[in-house]
Amino acid sequence: MNLSYWEIKSWLTDVDFTVVGSGIVGLNCALSLRKRFPKAAILILEKGVLPQGASTKNAGFACFGSLSELIDDLENHPPEEVLQLVKQRIAGLQLMRTTLGDKAIGYQELGGYELFLKSDEELYATCLHQRDEVNKLLHPLFKAPVFSLKENSFHFNHIKEHYSFNPFEGQIDTGKMMTSLLALVYKRNIKILNNITVEDISQHGSQVQIKTDHFEFSSSKVFIATNGFASQLLNESVQPARAQVLITQPIKNLPIKGTFHLDRGYYYFRNIENRILLGGGRNLDFKGEETTDFNQTALIQNKLEELLKTIILPNTPFKIDHRWTGIMGIGTTKKPIVKQLNDHVFCGVRLGGMGVAIGSLVGKELADLLDG
Repeated sequence: MNLSYWEIKSWLTDVDFTVVGSGIVGLNCALSLRKRFPKAAILILEKGVLPQGASTKNAGFACFGSLSELIDDLENHPPEEVLQLVKQRIAGLQLMRTTLGDKAIGYQELGGYELFLKSDEELYATCLHQRDEVNKLLHPLFKAPVFSLKENSFHFNHIKEHYSFNPFEGQIDTGKMMTSLLALVYKRNIKILNNITVEDISQHGSQVQIKTDHFEFSSSKVFIATNGFASQLLNESVQPARAQVLITQPIKNLPIKGTFHLDRGYYYFRNIENRILLGGGRNLDFKGEETTDFNQTALIQNKLEELLKTIILPNTPFKIDHRWTGIMGIGTTKKPIVKQLNDHVFCGVRLGGMGVAIGSLVGKELADLLDG
């Protein structure tokens, strides 16, 4: 890139803190740094035109885990750790709401539902059997039962006659949330450069040398918040996981309200402006979806359309308006990686598909790793 003296001086000289990634984590990290260091020069580098991973591509679920997901977590984590994960998700959601305000993010608490296929008798029985146990575990956080049963009032097809219902689950407008967050970052005099891919980070004395696809510069500290793309810069246990999504054209008098989980949370849908937004299907091809490629596959897109036709909208004509994908960061545990890598480099990655819930908190925790 042919940079002028003014560009080098104004954007790339005497940079105190560089944040790699302008998603929920990166932006909240920068805001937390600004609060602690009012006069610092803070620069955010983003590889996409918009935040590239999942922050602008998610379904907008303000959730902390469906009943079956929490039961699955209890099989792989001690109860105390599962409780801590839920606590972290609740704290992250509250921080986002406090930072931006409910109106700015389109927050609505319409409750969350989990549907059970008629063919999945074992999962349904397990959830019924362990519901009281999960409610007991979560009682210290909510002071009330979280999961109850509700009849199939939205008339979905081929599912059990009762849903699992969670009154504490909410939803946001993802676009409003990210534009509000970006506006706040600009207001705090934090610079963002888009279409910049960081290729290498190396420490040289008290400075970190950052090589991008357009230029090189140095920064006192670097905070990596690239989640699903973390393996391109870090040697940490983070695997990319693609999420495929579609949305219908508007449907007149669409009665469905709330957020909905299906098949252990591998599918999820909601009503947004009288459209059905539906995503998921990674379980159809786990290996194939461990990718940072933003393409869609016929296997998963066909399955999503089938679910619309047979379960969600069995008696309602619809047309698909748009399809997209996002890249999450997952691992063998649900706990995010927030750590100091050396004297000058820090990372906050592996949000496990819970970026909306924990992204704000992980961003703050990432900034808080810095002493001083």
